[in-house]
Amino acid sequence: MALLLSLGAFGIVALLAAMSPGPDFLVVSKNSVGHSRKIGVMTALGVAAGNCVHVTYTVIGIGLIIASSVLLFSAIKLAGAVYLVYLGVHLMTEKQDLAETALPASAPLSAWAAFRQGFFTNVLNPKATLFFISVFSQFVSPSLPFSVRTLFGVEAVTVIGLWFVVLAVVLTFPLMRALIGKVQQRVLKFMGAALLLLGVKVALSSN
Repeated sequence: MALLLSLGAFGIVALLAAMSPGPDFLVVSKNSVGHSRKIGVMTALGVAAGNCVHVTYTVIGIGLIIASSVLLFSAIKLAGAVYLVYLGVHLMTEKQDLAETALPASAPLSAWAAFRQGFFTNVLNPKATLFFISVFSQFVSPSLPFSVRTLFGVEAVTVIGLWFVVLAVVLTFPLMRALIGKVQQRVLKFMGAALLLLGVKVALSSN
């Protein structure tokens, strides 16, 4: 019973963390809005795959090493900031066909490229690293059996991945696409600016 309660509580925390606006939210949204449901879902799956990386090093204890190494964590933070700025600048400077009002208006993006964007946005996101090192460790102690720690990891990946898949699907409903299509250029530019600012914020943050 205690394990089920812990799993339930951790699932809620993971969902709330995923729902909070951040790099993952923005990259899934911009690919769903600017391309298609398939591209949005592939981006979401990339985010989920990135979470698998965080879960792996946390479950086997490498997270403790990252937490204790200022240099290593700073390198991860800088790499993440550079990648976010790159995505933001690319989106803001991407050529748009102003005569075209139907989605998608962005340059073609393959499913594999979308997956990579979601993956690297998550893997290089220091906030995701902090989440798994701090929050995950509150529920999963080294004394727990490896199978139980893995169960928590699978839950985190599943909950976060499902949230972003649902987000991609909702944003590509015909009604949503019609509403967003009217202001698509501004929406995409805004998302690009938001990604760029997030990158700058990550680079300048002290934690």
